[in-house]
Amino acid sequence: MSLPQASGFAMPPEWAPHQRTFIVWPIDDTTWPDELDEVRQAYARVAQAIARFEPVTMVVLPELVEEAARICGPSVDILPMEYDDSWIRDSGPTFLKNAAGELAGVNWQFNAWGNKFPSELDNLVAPQLLDHFGIRRFDAPFVLEGGSIHVDGEGTLLTTEECLLNKNRNPHMTREELDAQVRQYLGVEKIIWLKKGLCGDHTDGHVDNVACFARPGVVLLQVCSDPEDPNYAISRENLEILRQAVDAKGRSLEIIPIEQPPALYHKGVRMAASYINFYFVNGGIILPIFGGECAETDRQAEAILARVFPDRTIVPIESRIILTGGGNIHCATQQMPK
Repeated sequence: MSLPQASGFAMPPEWAPHQRTFIVWPIDDTTWPDELDEVRQAYARVAQAIARFEPVTMVVLPELVEEAARICGPSVDILPMEYDDSWIRDSGPTFLKNAAGELAGVNWQFNAWGNKFPSELDNLVAPQLLDHFGIRRFDAPFVLEGGSIHVDGEGTLLTTEECLLNKNRNPHMTREELDAQVRQYLGVEKIIWLKKGLCGDHTDGHVDNVACFARPGVVLLQVCSDPEDPNYAISRENLEILRQAVDAKGRSLEIIPIEQPPALYHKGVRMAASYINFYFVNGGIILPIFGGECAETDRQAEAILARVFPDRTIVPIESRIILTGGGNIHCATQQMPK
């Protein structure tokens, strides 16, 4: 079977119009032993916020359908399915589109961020979703998570070496092999390799906490101004890589820095708190904020996004409770293009 790029398919940028958003209802009481009810309320708030802009489908365990429907309300569609965890950015399909507007999806291999958690059911979520919606499927023979990639829609992809080249993902593949495979499955010509993700990120440095395209040629980068913080060296190195990079069209990149929130901890462990983990919706942006000691950086992040995206409504959502599970709003969502 021919690969997506050879078949004329490519991943659209996240800001391209969406048909709908997928989210998965939280069930993991090992991640959230005491917080599960609160986390579900937060997921419902995210789903309701997105539903102001576009249709939302919440994937829910069959036995929890009534409860999820009650908490989420009538604006959110419910789709019963079995799964392990609630991070559909990584376990779900990555959608592609061709010049005729036809959709396809990549079914990546998913091993729960290097076999850190059970993933047998999560690895079946993408094919089930694609089959349910009757969308053409490309089965990728290697491990990749949606949170580890961002595209500009014009041939350029951002990722991190820490995640994509990690031996707990594809130990049998070299960087050159992975580079070629990723380009073929996502229809991109150029990969910009950042080094590391944030300190405390158990996904091994997903790029969706570090940097993303605002539009072709423009990158938002979370930075750290405290030399004592481990993220200081990480963000400096990534900034330097981006300054020297050119995209698939040969452009130098405009880099817009966003200061990270103050260090946040959960049960004594540093969390990967990021404003870059926002989610584009049709006509808006759903922005994770953290409240409390983060009020000032929350305000700054919202102001920067309002300036960068004057045509979009910025919707800040207090999501520190979601972050305690290791991810945030971008990790919990997956867009299906129009």
